[in-house]
Amino acid sequence: MNKISIKLATYFIVTVLIMESMLMLYLHQTIVHTRINEEFSQLMLKGSNHRDVLEDNFSEDTMRHIVLMEYNSERRVAITDDRFKLVISSDGSSTNLETILGRLSKEKFIEDQIIEKNWDDEKFISSIHPYKIKDGQSGYVIMFQGTENIQFLVNKLNFHFLLAGLASLVTLCIAYLILSRYLTRPLIRMKEATKKLSRGDFNVKLPPQGKDELGDLSNAIQLLASDLERIKKDRIEFLASISHELRTPLTYLSGYSKVAMRSELNVDERQKYLSIIDEESIRLTELVKNLFDMAKMDEPSFTVSKQPFQAFAFFSHLYERMLPSFNIKGIELEMKCDENFEVYADPLRLEQIVMNLLDNALKYSPEGAKTILAITQNNEKTMIQVIDQGIGIDKKDLKNIFERLFRVEKSRSREYGGSGLGLSIVKELTEAHGGIIEVESELGEGSQFTIIL
Repeated sequence: MNKISIKLATYFIVTVLIMESMLMLYLHQTIVHTRINEEFSQLMLKGSNHRDVLEDNFSEDTMRHIVLMEYNSERRVAITDDRFKLVISSDGSSTNLETILGRLSKEKFIEDQIIEKNWDDEKFISSIHPYKIKDGQSGYVIMFQGTENIQFLVNKLNFHFLLAGLASLVTLCIAYLILSRYLTRPLIRMKEATKKLSRGDFNVKLPPQGKDELGDLSNAIQLLASDLERIKKDRIEFLASISHELRTPLTYLSGYSKVAMRSELNVDERQKYLSIIDEESIRLTELVKNLFDMAKMDEPSFTVSKQPFQAFAFFSHLYERMLPSFNIKGIELEMKCDENFEVYADPLRLEQIVMNLLDNALKYSPEGAKTILAITQNNEKTMIQVIDQGIGIDKKDLKNIFERLFRVEKSRSREYGGSGLGLSIVKELTEAHGGIIEVESELGEGSQFTIIL
């Protein structure tokens, strides 16, 4: 049993039934009251006419004529004197009529009025019409009408309203079936799709929906499935790349450590192998550090803590730290910061950005090349540029260099080192600051990385 279908049907049917019941009750009461009021009006009108005729031409013949007019109708008429003594009636002498007149004799009536309104419990409704003759004689014309026809009409009306209610219930059930087909079934398919996603099956295909909320939900689930499938694929590739990156230095560490332990090696040879082990240890340490940085940036709680600081002092410190490494390799490092201004950023993360860019310039630049670190400010935007004269990047690879573990020269990884994570870290840290990173490069001539914060 589909729970959402049952809930929808219950809410829908109950709501519509309540509204329909209130409407039908209102219509029923209105129709009944209108019809009863018409009967009362007809009774009052007929009694008034008889009274007027009697006052204009009072005689026994007139009274017999009035009684004769109502003899074969559903109404009855009785004419009494002012003490409610029966003079003549269309029913002749009646014990019930005498009882009614005895009850009326205790009251005084001076105008036309309904004296019995209880149509649903009594056999008659009745009205009284006082008359007065010029010679001082007076009395009452009393009209009676049986309630059988009224009760029949109301019962017939009740039957038709009950029939309409049953027809409405059937219509609601049909509407429910239609809604179940066109509304709840797509929701159930979406629920099944989300279950597949939770089990790790991202091959979800939902039929196209309309341009309403259901269509938006279906498209969102389809997009989520596609994103999760892509993430799964990227994760597998990422883990495969990490395994490869870790396996290479670990293989060197294991192999050269066994070689270095050989007793027949002389000091120079052992020192050579120990140097290789040290290089691979440094490379492995850098890789693990970069992976740790990437993991921290993937956490939802990762944030940058911005604060204002002076640009010249900050970048001069970085310049002094990197200068010895550039000097050792025979590469000139120059810093350009013509004026001192205030930078609003996270100092620790900005240092990580600049150090990664300078480290890349150091790795991929030949001896005798020049690297420039330029810092400027324009319209309250800080622009940081690292310009090198290194090996450069092919145009077709520029769009991929910020992807994790992407390296332009995979075949030359031993020559230049690097894990393929540095530029990815730079991009994510820059975007975490709300900034952008741009790159221009010519193969064999060098690269220019620009950070705008």
